[in-house]
Amino acid sequence: MLSTAFSAAVRNKELLYTITCLAGVFSASAFLPEAQAASPTKHYKSAKTAATAGSSSAASHTAHTPAKAYAKGTEEIRVTRSRQALNGGGGMMRVETAPHAVQTVSKQFISMRSPTSTALDLVKNVPSLSISTPDTSGMQGGMIQVRGLTDLDMALMIDGAPAAAAKYMSENLDSENLEMITVTPGSSATALPAMSAAGGVLEERTHTAAKKFGGMVDFSYGTNNLSREFIRLESGEIGNSGVRSYFSFSNSHSRSWMGAGINQRRHIDFGLQKDWDNGSNAKFFLSWNNANFTIDNYPTEQEFFRYKKTGEGWGRSAQSSSDNYWKNSRDHWNQIFLTAPVHIVLPAKFSFDLQPYFSFGQGWDAAPGGYDSAGQNLTSFFLQNSTKQVGAVSKLNYEIDRHNHITGGYWYENDYTDQSYPSGLTNANGTPPSPWGLYKTTSPYGQNAGYEIHGLFLEETAKYLQDRLTIHGGFKFVMVNSWTSDPYNRYSKNTTEPLPQLSIGYKINEHNQIYINAEGDYRQPSAVDMGWMPTSPNFLKNQYSIKEELGYRYHDKYIIADVAFFNYNVTNRIVNQYIGMNSFLPFSIGNQTMRGFDVSISGRPIHGFSPFASVEYLHATQDSNVMDPYTSTMIHSKGSQAVLSPHVVANFGLTYTYKGFFANGTVHYTGPQSVSVAGDQHIPGYVTDTLSLGYHFQPFMFAKSPTFRLNFTNLTGSIVRTGAMGVVYRGSDANTHPVWSGNSAPGTGYGNSFMVEPRFSMTGTVSTSF
Repeated sequence: MLSTAFSAAVRNKELLYTITCLAGVFSASAFLPEAQAASPTKHYKSAKTAATAGSSSAASHTAHTPAKAYAKGTEEIRVTRSRQALNGGGGMMRVETAPHAVQTVSKQFISMRSPTSTALDLVKNVPSLSISTPDTSGMQGGMIQVRGLTDLDMALMIDGAPAAAAKYMSENLDSENLEMITVTPGSSATALPAMSAAGGVLEERTHTAAKKFGGMVDFSYGTNNLSREFIRLESGEIGNSGVRSYFSFSNSHSRSWMGAGINQRRHIDFGLQKDWDNGSNAKFFLSWNNANFTIDNYPTEQEFFRYKKTGEGWGRSAQSSSDNYWKNSRDHWNQIFLTAPVHIVLPAKFSFDLQPYFSFGQGWDAAPGGYDSAGQNLTSFFLQNSTKQVGAVSKLNYEIDRHNHITGGYWYENDYTDQSYPSGLTNANGTPPSPWGLYKTTSPYGQNAGYEIHGLFLEETAKYLQDRLTIHGGFKFVMVNSWTSDPYNRYSKNTTEPLPQLSIGYKINEHNQIYINAEGDYRQPSAVDMGWMPTSPNFLKNQYSIKEELGYRYHDKYIIADVAFFNYNVTNRIVNQYIGMNSFLPFSIGNQTMRGFDVSISGRPIHGFSPFASVEYLHATQDSNVMDPYTSTMIHSKGSQAVLSPHVVANFGLTYTYKGFFANGTVHYTGPQSVSVAGDQHIPGYVTDTLSLGYHFQPFMFAKSPTFRLNFTNLTGSIVRTGAMGVVYRGSDANTHPVWSGNSAPGTGYGNSFMVEPRFSMTGTVSTSF
């Protein structure tokens, strides 16, 4: 009895000691942002070191892990930090450790914005980017300018798989299922399946299915008759299988902010995940998107100034008798996107990764087609019978030792588009006829184009000096067969591109890091772009870029700071000219050089306030003279400011939280820029702004997180051009498409067309998880 009682007392004493230690750890974590628990063993790793060790992907994993404390008897206590500790500026910046520039927007910031936000809306304040978006309803995407390049030079990814172009960013994912957006403006991973990454990578990370049954729901209503409903259901772990999933559906409705037009979007996301105890995992993501929206009239400079001075807009007409009737200018599109990455841990320090991906789209754009001989309205179509992208990346990884990790792999991709341009009489009620019927009853006229990619790559990452020194080297060799054809001719071309990469990062101490990065990237016209090119054996040469970066990072318990210097040399620069109906024609403007720097700084919460600021300086020059085919004259552009390259981009943001209340405000500035190769057409600098206000209520019945928020854009009602639709040779060149405005007859416009900041908007949202 005495021995039993004595043993119980000892066990209780040990239990009491353990609980006391845990309480001390949590108390310290609550009151000290950089709390550290003392450990009597040499295996102790501080919270800060654990969070910043390794690559940026490691930090990303930590960012999704809630704070936990682990105790092993009385020998060791280890603390991991919450994702909030990695964030600054209210989620507008994050502690990064990769040996290249990384700019991240986290869930903390995403959850304050309107659910109608696309990925482009959410990265408008990232230091390296200047974003243009045509609407506030989330029906469309927009355009990106990045260090003198555009989104056409970027790899836009979802969970590591190629996604839709920036103009259609809303097709692949709802913002409620978006966990994080990471921008690497000057770098792309060697193994990334990207044929165009000179401008870096924008990657969206999808929602991870919850381990418990539940879900969330929200409803939004706002300016321009916006209404949006969203629901997500979580299965939780299914039995004891370790498999969990979610399914979501959203429905959006709005009217055009300029002129007449009704827009509709329906979207489904489905996710599935399975984790194994040995570290293997599999993830599956599938989305379906159905969109019917009015194709915007993008104004010329003349139309823009007329609206600014007189209020006469450039929108579509509300009258069915008009050739510019909004129902006769519609985009109808169905899109399926799928990716299924698998990671398998193998014996003997090997592992294997396989990522297949697939997307398929079908639909059409309708546009006014003038009149027939009897004066009846005509409709012209850009009909995409099929647009398909299928590919896979396979990687074999080997841990040589605790310092060296090597990967070899193969990338395959096949892209194909079948597009045609039928036209026919507009229906009596002003709606377009069936493009499928016109295509079947008239002689075939159209093109199909595409390419097939084979890529081989090898990379190694080495870590030394207690993981303070990271060296990454990689090489990818890409072989491409491209083709374009019409019913009578077919032309093809084979090209190869060597893509080397070297990155070195060194952590001076737990607060300071320096890095250098150098790599080569290329770009070729997309399959759709090649479909618009005249069928001839003269394909555009691939664009090739050599890029260098030098960076410095600092972080402590008060601030996060990042400085990156960059230099780009681009040969055979490819730009796009807008030709109407949401379509573009690529052309080459020779060589360019871009130099500059990014500076970002953010504060961790101080009395609830978290500031953020960034600035980019860019000096970009055109290094070649360019022939203007419309006037058959040489443009002496060598030495001039490169197109779409503002000298200054700046941002400021401030987040405030107090108990359940939260607020975020942002201001963005983009400096003046040239929009023509000749340098005779510019847009001035402009300012945009946003404001978010909200409150998290206490749980009530089934509602675990009832929240109300208001989101505002363009608070001052500014009328500004935020970007050009593409590039033109001269501001005096005639447009390749007619200019429309309301019920007015079509006219000829000159120079570029532009995206304009939508008018003031307000969106209110109620949401909760359950």
